[in-house]
Amino acid sequence: MGAAVALFMLTSCSGNSGNFASAPSFDDVLSSRRSVRSYDATKKISEEEVRELLTATQEAPSWANQQPTKYYVAISPDKVAAVQDLVGMNKDRIAGTPVLIVSTFERGKSGFFQGNQTNEIGDGWGAYDNGLSNCYLILKARAMGFDTLIMGMRDASQLRQLFTIPESETVMAVIALGYRDGEPTRPNRRPLDEIVSFY
Repeated sequence: MGAAVALFMLTSCSGNSGNFASAPSFDDVLSSRRSVRSYDATKKISEEEVRELLTATQEAPSWANQQPTKYYVAISPDKVAAVQDLVGMNKDRIAGTPVLIVSTFERGKSGFFQGNQTNEIGDGWGAYDNGLSNCYLILKARAMGFDTLIMGMRDASQLRQLFTIPESETVMAVIALGYRDGEPTRPNRRPLDEIVSFY
């Protein structure tokens, strides 16, 4: 039942169909999602749309339902410009994006039980859960007709100051959110047998 609800949330549209003529199928979302490095500066995204998008991330699984992921949204022009200055060589690639989202996770939650690290991965489970949440974000974004770019090149200390991010959180990625300007190509994928083993 929970999986069906999550699938519905990922494939529902908010009246903002983007490149889709109607509500896309889950396969449409998967096949059309790209890491977009050129955005249409004439198209905006509202706070209400971002709220709908981030609500979908709350359906993502996490260790013992700890929900360690936090999001800091730059949507005002001055905050967007400030974050653009903190993503290194990606700055020019995201020049037209109307929203930038900083993704973090709270340390000491996922991978821990009663304050003790459960296995050798430790806070790596927080990063794992953050990645799952971000996956829901980028797929829901595509279902809504938006595009994204997850950026690991970022100045974490400056972002921490800009959004008053507590020291108990690890800054992971900055995610650009906007509309693609042109059609990006699809990079080749490795053959399935190179990444899967059956026993």
